[in-house]
Amino acid sequence: MNDNHSPSAWSSYSRSVFIAFAVIALALIAYEHRVHVLGILPWLLILACPLMHLFMHHGHGGHSGHHHWGHGARMMPHKPKEKEDV
Repeated sequence: MNDNHSPSAWSSYSRSVFIAFAVIALALIAYEHRVHVLGILPWLLILACPLMHLFMHHGHGGHSGHHHWGHGARMMPHKPKEKEDV
């Protein structure tokens, strides 16, 4: 018997049986409760709007009156310089 590796609490067979059981259980739960999950989707969309507003603006009051003069310059598209005819 080769004892070079540390003993594992889960053999590969028991791990695969557990994963198969978990997948089947999750599929059955999702099938049985699909009405509840689909019923909450519109509310999650409504909740996503203020959360996106807060996270995309990094919260309100975080700038504390500092003016970032270079901020607007990054928003303008870059125009390549035109070559001069010599």
